[in-house]
Amino acid sequence: MTRVTSAVLLWLVLSSTAFASLGGTVSSVDTDRVRTQSAFIRLQRLDGYSIHELLSPTGTTIREYYGSNGIVFGIAWDGEWTPDLRQLLGTYFNRYWQGAATARRVNKSRSRLGIDDKDLVIQASGHLRSSTGIAYVRSLVPAGISPAVVQ
Repeated sequence: MTRVTSAVLLWLVLSSTAFASLGGTVSSVDTDRVRTQSAFIRLQRLDGYSIHELLSPTGTTIREYYGSNGIVFGIAWDGEWTPDLRQLLGTYFNRYWQGAATARRVNKSRSRLGIDDKDLVIQASGHLRSSTGIAYVRSLVPAGISPAVVQ
């Protein structure tokens, strides 16, 4: 593993930024936003789901997608730095960690990651000062909504 990869993984594990997590409820978003000094950009209500958009202190935009039941079914990020995936993925983080290890052994890619374990889907890419990604849980996506809305 390279030094850069090791440093990024260590940062992800030790990062203290907090947002609503995948599979969690959206009720904690505002509390987390205040605690982490993130800026609320907007709340977008669409047919069957809503999107909270936040700007982390590092300049990364984070979008949290949740249904009318208040359950976060998807997240997306775009910015210079990868957000705290342990916090964003919540109980799905260990599945991500295991899938990432397997995907890297198979694909030998350090800049792109694709995980699809039938229910959890994660697509991420990045390089120096650029990180984008999406994650969603198929079983949590509201009926009648396409997972493709997570972007």
